[in-house]
Amino acid sequence: MMHSREIKPVRKAVFPVAGLGTRFLPATKAIPKEMLPIVDRPLIQYAVDEAREAGIEQLIFVTGRGKTAIVEHFDTAFELEATMEGRGKSLDVLEPTRIKPGNLVTVRQQVPMGLGHAIWCARAVIGNEPFAIFLPDELMIGKKGCMKQMVEAYHKTGGNLISVLEVPRDEVSSYGVIAPGKSEGDLTEVTGLVEKPKVEAAPSNLIISGRYILQPEVMTVLETQGKGAGGEIQLTDAMAQMIGHQPFHAVTFEGKRYDCGSKVGFVEATLALALQREDMGAEVREMARKLLGEYAPA
Repeated sequence: MMHSREIKPVRKAVFPVAGLGTRFLPATKAIPKEMLPIVDRPLIQYAVDEAREAGIEQLIFVTGRGKTAIVEHFDTAFELEATMEGRGKSLDVLEPTRIKPGNLVTVRQQVPMGLGHAIWCARAVIGNEPFAIFLPDELMIGKKGCMKQMVEAYHKTGGNLISVLEVPRDEVSSYGVIAPGKSEGDLTEVTGLVEKPKVEAAPSNLIISGRYILQPEVMTVLETQGKGAGGEIQLTDAMAQMIGHQPFHAVTFEGKRYDCGSKVGFVEATLALALQREDMGAEVREMARKLLGEYAPA
């Protein structure tokens, strides 16, 4: 373990949001997929809320063409606020969308060359600091946010951390999987990383789940890295090269993950979060029962 004085705090987070969202067309033709709402809050908002809970101060959005709505969402909407105030409405609902001036930075990923390339595009803003990565498609819900749990673990271990979840063995071939070493509580040492292994060759059933804390040296690795699976620059390949040179651990998230990159996962997240809400949970539960009765298989 690294000495606590050597562990720099995680103050910056990268959000790769340049994807085209083709799986949700035509909804995403003019609206970024990250702006699609789960009940009444866009996906990107959940990720930003999680980052702030973990003490992260600076948000770095790696964007592409047609993604300006994401930045607009976190800007001050003067006309909206003036109208609401004029009608005596509370502005509290907009509080999570407020960002201090200078705390949101955008960089462009001009060509879709993979997650590793998207992260590398943020290198000038990251500089020589450790940083978090959030994949907003993966909605992580728990009593304690996933990144807060990871930051707490990071202060013990230093180095690099990834969030993992246990899945049934027959599902591992869809994900990045870790080769586990020693394990203690929610922390597991990472001895290797494999992208989408065959079920029989998978080193574990612990999958990488869209949250990372990485040291800045990963940028140097990404600088010269060739294309990997799918002809893209893979972040998993770069992280694998850090193993053995710096501490590398996985944190098993205590909450629930919803894959909002898929339509079924998106609907599941919407229904699950609506059911948990005090203002609508009972009504949604009753509605779901009614619909299940109406659309029961013949």
